[in-house]
Amino acid sequence: MTGGFLTLAVAGAAVPASATENNAAPAESTLEMPTVSATLASTAAQTADATQQAASDYELQAQKDQAAAHAKAAAKKAKAEADRKAKEAREAARKAAAKRAAEAKAQAAKASRSAERTTLSTTTVSNASGNAATLISFLKAQLGKAYVLGSSGPSSYDCSGLTQAAFKQVGVSLPRVSQDQSTAGTPVSLDSLQPGDLLYWGSAGSAYHVGVYVGGGKFIGAQNPSTGIVERPLDYDMPTGAVRVL
Repeated sequence: MTGGFLTLAVAGAAVPASATENNAAPAESTLEMPTVSATLASTAAQTADATQQAASDYELQAQKDQAAAHAKAAAKKAKAEADRKAKEAREAARKAAAKRAAEAKAQAAKASRSAERTTLSTTTVSNASGNAATLISFLKAQLGKAYVLGSSGPSSYDCSGLTQAAFKQVGVSLPRVSQDQSTAGTPVSLDSLQPGDLLYWGSAGSAYHVGVYVGGGKFIGAQNPSTGIVERPLDYDMPTGAVRVL
């Protein structure tokens, strides 16, 4: 081998007779083939290393892309969850505010009713005099008697029968039924009641029940067959309106 080539001697398979006869030497031919040099081997190794590095880079980039996609999906999910919780928090706050407003309104209404009862209770039976005192004395004497629909005494009454009999004691003639009694006097507001005022439940002119305010925030009336004639605070069954007959 010389100069990077390999020399091969090739002998002929058969020698013509004439050549033998002439005592000629056998023919030879030379083939020179390239060989792998150290430089070529180094280049091939570098190429393989570069290819492997490129493959590693591609794999690393793919992993980074996958991680980025996962992070993006996780961020989107977290945002959706945060939005949901924020919406729930706003709704809870709205409901809580509405509840507080309703409670405040209820407390204000309760305070108003309490103030009204306080105002009414300042007028006591002791303030009643003359016809009012006589009227109330008669009503108290009827407490405990039975309620009988259509009855006007003396052992039992219905609501309008009792009020008619009571006012008759002081010379005032009232119509027989509650609808007519509710318009028999001068209308007065419930926050300025006086003992002896006639109370009614329902609309004026179509009232379904009547009683008499006796002072101290109380009234007397023939309530129903179960209770008979009783004395009750106004807030037991707040009347709709009142008229002053005396």
